Amino acid sequence: MRILFTGGGTGGHFFPVLAVIRETRRIAEEERILDLELYYMGSAPLVAQLLRDEGVRTIAIPSGKMRRYFSLWNIIDAFRTMGGVLRGTWNIFLLLPDVIFSKGGYDAFPAMVAARILGIPVIIHESDAVPGRVNTFAGRFARRIAVSFAGASDYFPPEKTALVGVPVRKRILGGSLAGARENFSVFSLLPVIGIIGGSQGAQKINETVLGVLKELTDEFEVVHQTGTKGLEETEEQARVILESAHHERYHAVGFLDEQGMRDFYLIATLIISRAGAGSIFEIAAWGRPAILIPLKDAAQDHQRANAYEYAGSGGAIVIEEENITPHLMLSEIKKAMANPDLLHRMATGAQKFSRINAAEVIAREILKIGMHGVVMPSEHDMAELRRE
Repeated sequence: MRILFTGGGTGGHFFPVLAVIRETRRIAEEERILDLELYYMGSAPLVAQLLRDEGVRTIAIPSGKMRRYFSLWNIIDAFRTMGGVLRGTWNIFLLLPDVIFSKGGYDAFPAMVAARILGIPVIIHESDAVPGRVNTFAGRFARRIAVSFAGASDYFPPEKTALVGVPVRKRILGGSLAGARENFSVFSLLPVIGIIGGSQGAQKINETVLGVLKELTDEFEVVHQTGTKGLEETEEQARVILESAHHERYHAVGFLDEQGMRDFYLIATLIISRAGAGSIFEIAAWGRPAILIPLKDAAQDHQRANAYEYAGSGGAIVIEEENITPHLMLSEIKKAMANPDLLHRMATGAQKFSRINAAEVIAREILKIGMHGVVMPSEHDMAELRRE
């Protein structure tokens, strides 16, 4: 059986793919499916080593991002996308996978066009409350559609759409609290405020945190994922701000690998985060209270939609980016931390919202279609999928 995975452009798109790949291989081993071949098609060279470590063969093709504003790069990327479609169609014709799983994003577009032309069955997953353009296109012909937020179901045919959540990597769950504290050099008994900006960091959040860093470290330990590009500048400013204060209570890191992510969620009492779907479902899987600051310029304003749908579960407080100031952030953190009942309600809401078996549910559907060919889902099939 040959399975092709595609989708990416950011860690938020790729890491759920990685979670599904791992579950697909695990289930295949349990079910004694011996002829499994896994492939990934995309343009991102940074994930190639991760895929090789998982035994996945990579097919590199160009793809271009279509921006929603005027840019000369749109013209260049249009040609890159055309080249990606041609190369992707040829490679998929040679490979002839039994099924394609797409996470969406501009990296998935060439494979989706090829799948449509060649009639290969497709399963797509939409992370956000408002679908992206590639998944909206692919939803017209996909055999199965998995969504993470109930609101996204309105954009797809109900007879083949199921609410499953975002696939979360199991390796970022579990761990040792003592080991996590040691890894971040958190040695006091103060509550920990965890600040995370996603795989690329968030400059606005970094600037806001620095504005009240002294006040935060007076009462809390702070673990701050700044993004690799923002690490050096943030650390330099933090050294000046905390020169005569509690500098030992501030812990900055550029990027978190899987162990780092696990330790981050393990020690955090309250999390400050963007509202990407991957981040929300990781926070929910850990049952951590959160303050979400959705990215103002996200495509289709999807982070705002994500944040408010999640906040409706009681798991988070939302602060709009245009409203955020250092002292508003500090005020909301102190208000939450001074209210144990609120923290408990947020943790409970997060746990109820989480769907930690999403990767397994999707992987089983991929293998089912791969083994049995193209079958349209019956009402019984979809009821079973939703129940899982």
